[in-house]
Amino acid sequence: MKLRLLVLAAAAAFTALGAAAQPTGPGTCDAKREAIGRDIEMAKSKGQKQRVRGLETALAEVNRNCTDAKLAAEHARRIRNQERKVAERERDLREAQEKGRASKIADREKKLRDAQEELQHLKGAH
Repeated sequence: MKLRLLVLAAAAAFTALGAAAQPTGPGTCDAKREAIGRDIEMAKSKGQKQRVRGLETALAEVNRNCTDAKLAAEHARRIRNQERKVAERERDLREAQEKGRASKIADREKKLRDAQEELQHLKGAH
């Protein structure tokens, strides 16, 4: 049973990684094109025709609409959103501490740590 869950989790992670042909940081449009191109070649080698079509559509969209300035602005927006989320998690933790419920405090501390880690990840990806 545990092995089955592990296999399913690994498959889900692989799918999520493969579907995300976008860099986490601002990157460049050229980097996006290269990543999508690699994904297309991998999908072709595996005979995944529907995935190839979807990736080719994504590549056409990048070619039409991508600018490095847009990517940088989107990355800055994600950082601002994550900073707001960290502030919200800090407020949640303070409220839980004021009420003194240990189980809620531990939960809020974990959520805050996760939000802070994501923010650091976003800030480091530039």
